[in-house]
Amino acid sequence: MYDFAPRGDQPKPELYADLAEAAKALVQGEPDGVANMANVAALIWQFLPHLNWAGFYRTIEDELVLGPFVGKPACIRIPFGSGVCGTAAASGETQVVPDVHAFPGHIACDADSRSELVVPVLQGGKVVAVIDLDSPIADRFDAEDAAGIEALAAIVAASI
Repeated sequence: MYDFAPRGDQPKPELYADLAEAAKALVQGEPDGVANMANVAALIWQFLPHLNWAGFYRTIEDELVLGPFVGKPACIRIPFGSGVCGTAAASGETQVVPDVHAFPGHIACDADSRSELVVPVLQGGKVVAVIDLDSPIADRFDAEDAAGIEALAAIVAASI
């Protein structure tokens, strides 16, 4: 049985280091990518406060398809280049969006979302998935959050 939990009010770099270690422990030796994404989505939900959605979209041909997540039901398919997730997938670059309503072409799966962080998961330089985090709080994500989830994406890349 796994018993991972954040240690309380700790600085973001320590929180993300703990999240990364927990993710490594969960995916180590498990070959099923969907199971690994599901567990990592649950870890993100458990470790990070002020989220209303946390999960994955998988690259299938030239679009993103909904993967394991925690939160309200979500958009199932997102074309590359559309919305925050599609922009991250098309560019291969992390997207930190302080106000989703100001992002051109934002796709509103949950009207309560105010800010978003999307990090591409890369294998051999190719985007195979994105990690998508939504928050009901404007300006919830910053460079420390981006760096922490980018490190997590590198861990997950080898296991999906």
